[in-house]
Amino acid sequence: MPKHSETRALPYSPEQMYDMVADVGRYAEFLPWVSAIRVRSNSETEMVANMIVGFKGLRESFTSRVQKVRPEKIRVEYIDGPLKYLHNDWTFRPDGKGGCLVDFTVDFQFKSRMFEMLAGQVFDRALRKMIGAFEERAATLYSPSGAGESGSSSSSAQSAA
Repeated sequence: MPKHSETRALPYSPEQMYDMVADVGRYAEFLPWVSAIRVRSNSETEMVANMIVGFKGLRESFTSRVQKVRPEKIRVEYIDGPLKYLHNDWTFRPDGKGGCLVDFTVDFQFKSRMFEMLAGQVFDRALRKMIGAFEERAATLYSPSGAGESGSSSSSAQSAA
């Protein structure tokens, strides 16, 4: 059951970070392993989306409900796919310096023991790559030069197989 929580200090506003994370339909443009997204419904407070991910010859489809509280919180609830459960939360807080603190938590478990073993072996590396992709996307969208600093971070990870 991989689980991870961390906080990142970023030089963008909570509104900017919220907008970027809430734009699920664009994830295939910048997130590794995401090959397709289909937004089935979308409103100011809720979205339902299908995501196809692929890794080393494996392809899986997930359906999730995204609850949105602008601009401070996004919660992802798992609906269907290869998981037993998924809990994913984002919160966006002003840092008092013109940027924001992004709190990110993900906790999930696969239905398949084989997928669970594979996830346990690559979870930390894959998660860091995905977090980096979100930071690069923010820099592309919001830094004046399009290649800004990602800010400092403090993290704590907890993994269990």
